[in-house]
Amino acid sequence: MPNQRLLNIITAVIGLLVAAAIVTLLPFSSNNIRSDLGYSSLCPFAPWSTLTLLIFAGLAWLVRAYVKTQQR
Repeated sequence: MPNQRLLNIITAVIGLLVAAAIVTLLPFSSNNIRSDLGYSSLCPFAPWSTLTLLIFAGLAWLVRAYVKTQQR
């Protein structure tokens, strides 16, 4: 797989992880379980799921940086 295509795939994965992290914090009224933030969010495990997704996005960013250095 060419490096540029791999970089594009990793960037897309990072975008999906960050988008999923944001979605976990959205209010969701039909969920009866309150999150640790004190309101009914789309994900009852917020903010811990949000932090986990952001950590995975950060790790993917580090992998992307490593792949980018190997391109040269």
